[in-house]
Amino acid sequence: MLKSARKQEKDPEGRMPLAEHLRELRNRLAKGLLAIVAVTVVAAFFYNDIINLFTKPVLDSVGCPSTFTELAKQPKDTTCAQITINGLLTPFTLALKVSLMAGVVLASPIWLYQLWAFLAPGLHNSEKKYALAFVGAGFPLFLLGGYFAYSVLPTTAKVLIEFTPFGVDNLLPLDDLLDLVTRMVIVFGLSFELPLLLVLLNFGGVITGKRMLGWWRAMIMGITLFAAIATPSTDPLTMLALAVPIWVLYFAATGISLINDRRRAARDATGPADDEASELDLTPEAVGAIEPVAMAPALPEQADGSRAQRLNGYDDVT
Repeated sequence: MLKSARKQEKDPEGRMPLAEHLRELRNRLAKGLLAIVAVTVVAAFFYNDIINLFTKPVLDSVGCPSTFTELAKQPKDTTCAQITINGLLTPFTLALKVSLMAGVVLASPIWLYQLWAFLAPGLHNSEKKYALAFVGAGFPLFLLGGYFAYSVLPTTAKVLIEFTPFGVDNLLPLDDLLDLVTRMVIVFGLSFELPLLLVLLNFGGVITGKRMLGWWRAMIMGITLFAAIATPSTDPLTMLALAVPIWVLYFAATGISLINDRRRAARDATGPADDEASELDLTPEAVGAIEPVAMAPALPEQADGSRAQRLNGYDDVT
């Protein structure tokens, strides 16, 4: 009974000994890994569907015809690609890789929540609010960037396949194709996280919205250059389809930062809140002249001519 009562008692501020922290971290990690393993096992049953989802855009744009009728309709000078798998163990390792990747992605809400549950007790209420807002905005932005990568993949594959010399068959290994798709999704997803990173730095007091607004020319040039490299197509519409959303997100982040700067200036003008400590003034001050200390009155002389010594406020005479 006493042990169970002690377990129920918790510090209202979330403080606990180091051993308790390590035990909680172990439990959180175990729950996150268990969720990844469970989703990976389920994703293994849909391995072929996941592969088709990744390879369909490339096959639709540059895949070689599978029937004689489609081959007859294709121009003679057209280069196509054929997806292949090399090795006896490659299909098995590829299935594990794809299933694990799907497990990590699909189980992300669970292990992200476990990470949040471990860090949340050490945060203040305002920090919890901001952290939840950033996580809630970051995940959709990453998905949006991945969707753009998936949408421009056919055009990218068509442009790259044109570099194949005429009369040479292009055999595209399936593992290389999956690595290319994964890299594009990660790069595009992280590029859509740039505005969120700028807002995070602004809330942390690192940069101001006014400075971000002064960067708009360089940011537009850099985003346009990135879109041109990430989408190697001669069609400017494809490049603008990636650059324009990032432009909009950048200026939205600048607007949010300017509003936050104005709110912060108004808060500093009114002073600290009730639950905040005021800043200490550590400016040194000049020390004035030391006033002389009043001397105690002289004690009467004793018969032997010596002064009476004070002890605890009394002289030796009394």
